[in-house]
Amino acid sequence: MKRILEPGRNCWTQTEAHDAGVLVDGRDYYKAFYREALRAKSYIAITGWQFDSDVSLLRGEDAGQAQGELRMLPLLRELCEKNPELHIYILAWDFNVLLAMEREWMQHTLFNGYSDRLSFRFDTSAPLYAAHHQKLVLIDGRVAFTGGMDICDCRWDDRDHPARSTLRCDNGRDPHGPYHDVQSVLTGPVVEKLAELFEARWFNSGGGTLRLPTPVSRDDVDLKPTVPLPPGPVAICRTFGKTLVPFQEQVQEIRALYLDAIDAAEHFLYFENQYFSSRTLFHALVRRMRAKDRSRLNIVFVLPRMPEALREQLAMGVAQVRLLRLLQRVAKETGHALGVYCSVSRDEAGQDVYTYVHSKLLVVDDRLLTLGSANTTNRSLGVDSELNLAWEVPEENGALLRRAIRRLRVSLMSELSGVSRPAELRQLARADGLVSFLDGVAARGEARLRAHPLETVFDQNPLIKPLVPEELGFDPEDSLIDESLFESLKQEQSFVASGVRFLARWFGSLPARPHPASLPAANTVPQEH
Repeated sequence: MKRILEPGRNCWTQTEAHDAGVLVDGRDYYKAFYREALRAKSYIAITGWQFDSDVSLLRGEDAGQAQGELRMLPLLRELCEKNPELHIYILAWDFNVLLAMEREWMQHTLFNGYSDRLSFRFDTSAPLYAAHHQKLVLIDGRVAFTGGMDICDCRWDDRDHPARSTLRCDNGRDPHGPYHDVQSVLTGPVVEKLAELFEARWFNSGGGTLRLPTPVSRDDVDLKPTVPLPPGPVAICRTFGKTLVPFQEQVQEIRALYLDAIDAAEHFLYFENQYFSSRTLFHALVRRMRAKDRSRLNIVFVLPRMPEALREQLAMGVAQVRLLRLLQRVAKETGHALGVYCSVSRDEAGQDVYTYVHSKLLVVDDRLLTLGSANTTNRSLGVDSELNLAWEVPEENGALLRRAIRRLRVSLMSELSGVSRPAELRQLARADGLVSFLDGVAARGEARLRAHPLETVFDQNPLIKPLVPEELGFDPEDSLIDESLFESLKQEQSFVASGVRFLARWFGSLPARPHPASLPAANTVPQEH
């Protein structure tokens, strides 16, 4: 069987992890971050799409385990006060004005106003109309967290996903609804490669050269993941959009990984994602389903019922419904089984309250697992900065990893479907008949699983349905920079390139050249099969 992971094509590198696992939902992640932050000796480095200074890391009965401050910024200040050797670096995307009312204001002042060892920066180096979406936490070069979760208030939930919970927001706002996500945690040499990536992001943001200290010798690391993964190689996969300042070349390793994984699938594909609007992945799935003399697949999508905000419904929701309806048609024509689902909890009145699925995870045949920050959208696979990890079962001695991937997948499917009896779990573990079994669970309506309605805000309102546009520009796949312009400006002797570099230095912000860790690993361009 052909290997899927290929450094230089669909991943940056494969590096050993000594310990690894997956933290499911915000409660487990925030507890793990809190526990490891208390043990930090040298540095804490954090980059993300969003932060809240007052987010409570421990809530409810977990708050009784607190050893001091519970909230994010007060905790970081307390750690600096107790440990004069500790440095903290926080890098946040300098968000679009459209998000201003949803974000905490004056964060640069809030975070930087206490200690010169607590450094907060906004990163403005994303391409036009793109975002820095990577989520990464590093502690002492020994522990790394990465996945779909930012450290902010209204992302917290536990695996029970109750319909109503006052714990889900604690800063005076109304609690949000059920919320599902996953985050990986690792130790070992892979953390050092992730530290290179953080250094690259810091440098490219205009923060200057940052050399994170070498890993601190510690014997108190205690991961306690929700679902453990065995030691072994882990692939790091990236997306970076093309920019002029610095001269960042496009990196689309995650896109290539998804294409290769879809093509390699022989039994099933399990997607958990916030959106599905990628035209590239749509065409890859159609090609795989129409491929002659290939096995029939069970293809499972678990998605939110609808994107959170109106702009997201416009940007991705309309395209998502169109693409999934077409995929259902192709699956029916070709004999593949395709199911699209969402997850609910029941409130006191017996009404369905939908769980917002924010995870970005793909499992292929229980032989490949990838999770991270990348949504299955055009922008996440093309222009936003993204970070995924991937595990692939080796040809020899791979039984341990295969069992761990299957255990994770079944655990997640059990959580979101609400089935938990041993016979049902055995059915989830099987590839054959998976969609048929899930369709039955959804049709009965007794557990948490529901067939996705595949409707948009336009479908819900007949008066505005005729206004739905054919194409929307909020989910771009490629940079807006013209290729010939980009190539000409890269040349060292170019007069215009010299001018761009001069302006970058003059404004004192972005470097003329990017850090090597954000560049393509090899001169290969992901090709569609």
